[in-house]
Amino acid sequence: MDLPILPTTVVGSYPQPDWLVNRSILMGQNVPRIRRKEIWRPDEDVLEEAQNDATIVAIRDVERAGVDIITDGEIRRESYSNRFGSALEGVDIDNPAEIVSHNGRKSLIPRIVSEIRRQRPIELEDARFLKSQTDRRTKITLPGPFTLAQQCHDEFYKDPEALALAFAGVINQELKELAQAGVDVVQLDEPWLRNNPDAARRYAVKAINRAFEGVAGVTKALHLCFGYAHLMGGNKPSGYSFLPELHDTVADQISIEAAQPKLDLAVLKDLPGKTIMLGVIDLNTKEAESPEVVAQRVRHALRYLPPERLIPAPDCGMKYLGRDLAFSKLKAMVAGTAVVRREIS
Repeated sequence: MDLPILPTTVVGSYPQPDWLVNRSILMGQNVPRIRRKEIWRPDEDVLEEAQNDATIVAIRDVERAGVDIITDGEIRRESYSNRFGSALEGVDIDNPAEIVSHNGRKSLIPRIVSEIRRQRPIELEDARFLKSQTDRRTKITLPGPFTLAQQCHDEFYKDPEALALAFAGVINQELKELAQAGVDVVQLDEPWLRNNPDAARRYAVKAINRAFEGVAGVTKALHLCFGYAHLMGGNKPSGYSFLPELHDTVADQISIEAAQPKLDLAVLKDLPGKTIMLGVIDLNTKEAESPEVVAQRVRHALRYLPPERLIPAPDCGMKYLGRDLAFSKLKAMVAGTAVVRREIS
């Protein structure tokens, strides 16, 4: 399927149905870093089938909304990062460390106890399943190496840069197999770039480029945000502390949260040559935007970017929204983008 000008996409996650996950558990804790099997409602012997069914539901919703580039909704994941990170050798999730986050909540994080290795493909079958269920352009997401290195307690490498590069190596193996499987876009999620900008300036670009090294025949995307609205509420900054540096990555696309924080889009001038997945849907509101509000946000972005370099998207993953609200917001995004498409055609 050919893409139109101003193609729409999603960042990654879509709401998991209540018959699949216990939302009171999901919503009542920090984003899981280790496995949290109690989130799932179905018994273990039918869980995979239930996840497949829920993935089909998510794909159909996003298709019905009219989105051009879709994901599998990350339906099989307890969080955006723990499905991949917990499947690696050298990552101990059975004896986790405990930290206290910036919001005062205690979190369990994996311990790095030996060399990080990937024993098997982790999301390859997810990619194949997605491609079997749609004729639209497809995207698969992975946690980025800098973010993974920030989400664990290192007892082996004892060097943050070495740890990030170790994660980058196994991510690179996974990305090459995903590209060979025929997905159109591979995306690395790097929300922690803004949490620790000093460390990011030292080695994040190096680690990201290592993760993407030799990944051919596929669009390479990089997602950064200010955190889930469910956890952050309205407490978000209006600018990124680590953004111009991403010009030096080999990523083709940079995904930026802009709707909720009301980002000054003049920052887009710092990323010449990059295609921007721009957040035009605020995930902190309890109602869907009107198509005209979306159109206004897209028009504003076109003051700084040509349409060939702009992809409207939600601010972040939609995991913590109700399904009806998520669907309504996606429909508004598609409708508002279509208004601008007609204006510039």
